This record gives sequence, structure tokens and C-alpha cells, in this order.
Amino acid sequence: MAADAETDQANQRHLPPTIAIIIDDMGHNKFEGERLIAMDQPLTLAFLPYRRHTVDLAKKAHKRQKEIMLHAPMANTRMFDLGPGGLSQEMGRAEIAQTLRRALRSIPHVQGVNNHMGSLLTQRLEPMDWVMAELNHYPVYFVDSRTIASSVAGDVAAAYRIPTLTRDVFLDHEQSEEYVHKQFQLLIKRAKENGSAIGIGHPHKVTVDYLEKHLPLLDAQGVAIATVSGVWAMRNDNRPMFTGDRQPIDQFMAQKPETE
Repeated sequence: MAADAETDQANQRHLPPTIAIIIDDMGHNKFEGERLIAMDQPLTLAFLPYRRHTVDLAKKAHKRQKEIMLHAPMANTRMFDLGPGGLSQEMGRAEIAQTLRRALRSIPHVQGVNNHMGSLLTQRLEPMDWVMAELNHYPVYFVDSRTIASSVAGDVAAAYRIPTLTRDVFLDHEQSEEYVHKQFQLLIKRAKENGSAIGIGHPHKVTVDYLEKHLPLLDAQGVAIATVSGVWAMRNDNRPMFTGDRQPIDQFMAQKPETE
């Protein structure tokens, strides 16, 4: 048994640097969404709830071995509209829990959650506690998108023992090939320094074009790509992601909530 443990540890040390790429804002753009789904690499796709193409694309993505997340809209400091399924600072605990629960149930095959915007809400301990208390019922992980440096979302998720990761690099804050290339190289650099790294992009044409061209070249560079849960497994010695009882997420008809 001791020899087996030593072998497992040695294998972990010899894994190639690994990146995970989350594509946020899925559900609006059918054409770019289908291009992402068609890629051979194990991308992680984060879907906004109740958008026109969310259910159809999520089902197609699952068939193509993509990992599916809820991209949960949260209140931001610039007061941008959240759209349906949004979590606002005016909501109390019960409303946040119900809104989040409905959003989770509206997305087929959901395995994780990250925040859409959220620069206001993710700084606030009480609503983040309500969010994580609800997520803790289900077999889902949480990725803190870190839209603001003072976010407490990841810390609160970790306190609930929800499997938790944090975004390392935004790929396409500027929509140009030069910028995406610079950020993609930064993502690889972080992975080489730390063993793994997580990047977030969006279904912009420039981003999809870049990934379509450059993801097939990773093998030759000695860099692997994995889903978010795959990166979590790497970082946690392949132990089970969830322990204890978790409620299954039962999908319902993904219609816009009546309250919104």
C-alpha cells in the first residue's frame, strides 16, 4: 500500500502543465456556441439561465464531452442589467435560494457554478453565505470568476467545503487576436509555474477563432487541457469531489421565471 501511494504521488508530480478553459456567457450565440462544442478539446461551458439557446446547446455540449456550468448572474458595481435568473443585493435569503435553485434546474447536465459579473455581490459576506448554503445541497463545484479582487465568494465556498477553484486569467477582456494571444500565453505560463491554471473566455468570434487554431497545438508544447473538474482532481490527488448526501438536480422546463 505504501508503495502504491508513493507511485501515485510520483505520477502527480510528472503530470504535464494543464489548463482549463471556461467559456462564459453561453446561451446567446448559437453559431459560436456550436463551433465551441465541435472542438475536440474538453472545454468547460458556462451557460446563462433562460437564454434562447441554453438548453439546446447544453444538451449538445454534453454529448460532445464538454463540462456544463451555470453562469449565475450577480449584482455588479456598475449596475448592469442581470437578466433573468439574476441575484441582486435587494434579495433576501429565501429569494436568493429559490432563484439559484431554479437556475440550476434549468440547465441540463450542470456540474458547476461560476459568477456572471458579481463585482458587488461577491464582496458581501451575507449573500455569499446564502448562495453557498444553497449550492451545498447539490453535487456542484464553484469557480470564483474574481471580477473584483476583494471577492469573498471563493473563501465562503471553501468554508462550506464546496469544491472550489479560482480564475487565473481572463482571455478576452479586449477583443483582438493580439490580446487573446498574450493572455493565452500567460495562462500557459501560470500552468507551467503552478501545475495548472484556469482561464475564462467568451464566445466572441475572435476568441473562438483563436482557440480553434491554437488548442490543437498544445500537445506539441507539452501542455494538457482538462475540464474544471479534471483540474480539481489533479490538485486534490484524485480524491472524490463530493462526500456525504447531495440532492440530484432535477431539470424542469427552462422558462423565464414569472417573477422576472
